Amino acid sequence: MKGLYGCSFRRSISAYTGSVASSVVDYPTENGRRYHAFRHGTYYGPNDEQELERLDFMSNLLIKLTKGKLHHAPLKQEKVHRILDVGTGTGIWAVEIADMFPDAEVIGNDLSPVQTTWVPPNVKFEVDDVESPWVGQKYDFIFSRFMAGAIADWPKLVKNTFENTNSGGWVEFQDWDLLYRSDDGSLTEDHYSMKMDRLFMECSRKLGRDPAPGPQLPQWMHDAGFINIHHKKIRVPLGTWPRDPHLKEIGHMNMIQALDGLEAYNLRLYTGVLGWTKEEALALFANVRKEMRSNAFHAMIDYHVVYGQVPEAK
Repeated sequence: MKGLYGCSFRRSISAYTGSVASSVVDYPTENGRRYHAFRHGTYYGPNDEQELERLDFMSNLLIKLTKGKLHHAPLKQEKVHRILDVGTGTGIWAVEIADMFPDAEVIGNDLSPVQTTWVPPNVKFEVDDVESPWVGQKYDFIFSRFMAGAIADWPKLVKNTFENTNSGGWVEFQDWDLLYRSDDGSLTEDHYSMKMDRLFMECSRKLGRDPAPGPQLPQWMHDAGFINIHHKKIRVPLGTWPRDPHLKEIGHMNMIQALDGLEAYNLRLYTGVLGWTKEEALALFANVRKEMRSNAFHAMIDYHVVYGQVPEAK
């Protein structure tokens, strides 16, 4: 299938560790988009091909932003035998890290079995809810990203990663504070895009899902017991306004994925949580598109990279 982002994808459940119940793939549709069936309602984002392509595009954007780094934690090849990718999505990160650590077992979990067919032999995917009780062997590295707006209890999730990582192992979170900002004051509360963003965050919080976990991750990791915690905040431009060619490219990519996800996420929230009509929501989105494409403001979004280590056993 040739998609919006110019990439071809084939996805199936062939890489799964066990049989997948039919109820898991009996996906509901809403406003023309397909959503998760497993634990329906725990996550409001779609899982159809268009969204999967957007997620892979976002992955490429952030790898480019961090100059090709798949991870920031100081991993040693000989000490990494089991890796977990929390909320693996398309599985793209799991596949790439498996190539980097060919002797490690890599497991990716998600609410839907929508990952790519073509995977290295050391990759397995599982249908699971990361907020359910964790079972099984511990890991040497646990990785999580793009979970803003998807988790009900972040401190518990962070604690679970701590308790399920071997002594001396590492856990890394990469996540957002989804509030739009501008350093020069060009983005104001009068902009449609700012209104849209604040309504999105309001809906997320009404559903008990924090849309801005990024800046809180260092404290949550400290409270869970991690040591050697490192935190880096990265400003990600939205739009083609930056003068720097690299940031202009990043901003353009970010605008593409943001506009593609506009209806996929917000329409369901506005109609289901705020009680808007579909027509009211679409009118707002049309104005948001016009603003973003015209570079009406210089917006940025903060992306947080936080990693920490489980203390060595005494």
